[in-house]
Amino acid sequence: EVQLVESGGGLVQTGGSLRLSCVASGFPFDDYVIHWFRQAPGKEREGVACITTTDGSTYYGHSVEGRFTISRDSAKNMVYLQMNSLKPEDTAVYYCAVGRLVSGLYLPPIDEYEYWGQGTQVTVSS
Repeated sequence: EVQLVESGGGLVQTGGSLRLSCVASGFPFDDYVIHWFRQAPGKEREGVACITTTDGSTYYGHSVEGRFTISRDSAKNMVYLQMNSLKPEDTAVYYCAVGRLVSGLYLPPIDEYEYWGQGTQVTVSS
């Protein structure tokens, strides 16, 4: 059974930190990427950070690079997003999503992510 559930969102002041968690297990394929996306009201969903299951490669969106860190504990089927130096523009619903790597190497387009969590709200007050 596929399980993809986020937690850890909340309200934090500018400059603060939060750690999001995602339980990710039960996928019917081996080579995939676990990606954190976010969507703010009136904006398109954007990629934040991701990690591959093949070699643990990580990728970050430009707006969060240096502030956010993604990590994975495969033994616990958990993926974490440590968010530091939060800004009001980080306010969004954060989603955990899983998609197959293209040819075992490349990140899939956003519309090819097959599994999505329900999302967790992150609000950064100014």
